[in-house]
Amino acid sequence: MFRALIVMLFLFPATAMAADVYLVQTSKQPDEKSVFASVESLDVIPARTRISGTVAELKVADGDRVEAGQVLAIISDNKNALRIRSINAQIAAAKAEKSNANTELTRARDLFDRGIIAKNRLDAAIARADVANNQVRTLAANRSVVSQTVKEGQVLAPTAGRVLRVPLTAGTVVLPGESVAMIAAENYVLRLQLPERHARFMHVGGTVRVDGSLIDGANSTTGQIIRVYPQIKDGKVIADAKVEGLGDFFVGERVRVWVPIRTRTSIFIPSYLITNRFGVDMVNLRRKDGSVTQIVIQRGRQVDDLVEVLAGLVDGDELVRS
Repeated sequence: MFRALIVMLFLFPATAMAADVYLVQTSKQPDEKSVFASVESLDVIPARTRISGTVAELKVADGDRVEAGQVLAIISDNKNALRIRSINAQIAAAKAEKSNANTELTRARDLFDRGIIAKNRLDAAIARADVANNQVRTLAANRSVVSQTVKEGQVLAPTAGRVLRVPLTAGTVVLPGESVAMIAAENYVLRLQLPERHARFMHVGGTVRVDGSLIDGANSTTGQIIRVYPQIKDGKVIADAKVEGLGDFFVGERVRVWVPIRTRTSIFIPSYLITNRFGVDMVNLRRKDGSVTQIVIQRGRQVDDLVEVLAGLVDGDELVRS
């Protein structure tokens, strides 16, 4: 009976131990390089004037958010008001001439119907009436052109986004095509610059890891490379990465990014297998004869619940939970 009890006590712990054995395996992991990227907008579009004149009013300032078609500034030209007054006076005179020509045409038709005047006099009256009518239409069209010029004094936002810079002030004299504001479209990317020796590792679709504490407070978040520029500038290759949640950043702000440049063989084990004693990280290693001993390991980075082991373990080792 006593011998049977000893055998049971020996077998049951062994079964539990076997259930808690973790087999160490190597895996290919990306070797990351830490760089700083800047938040940039893919499209920085100038809002330009369409007429010459003086900046009568500025409706935006640096940092304002604008919508497409929003009025950013008003350009005024006092000569346009004078032109409209002149055209209005000409229209009034032309309408008077039109009324007189139509009256003469009515009289000429009546006289022609009674056989008092010749056909050529009727034709001349018709021509004078047509000229007067067309003169009124011409002046009305000229007034519409000047009115449209006044409307074009409104400088409109070409796209929705954030105003980066307003180089003008109220009262500035401008010419057609001058920039009133620079607008960054809300299409932000992270612009990376890596040494040219890493150029062959950069490709569209690659994954980068971003310091998420600057975005939403998380430990890290991921992004995807969407563009690699073919020209190397100042010994650096430039690439753009798309990352969600960049809308609240300042354009030009620097963010820490980890870029995979090559792969290496790594060992990751669950964090619950590691114990720390007196500042030393240790794991329980089961040897080939079944005995368990504690060995010292060198801890690396932690990814979720897995910890990278830099030294102390090899492929095929068996670890036992404490």
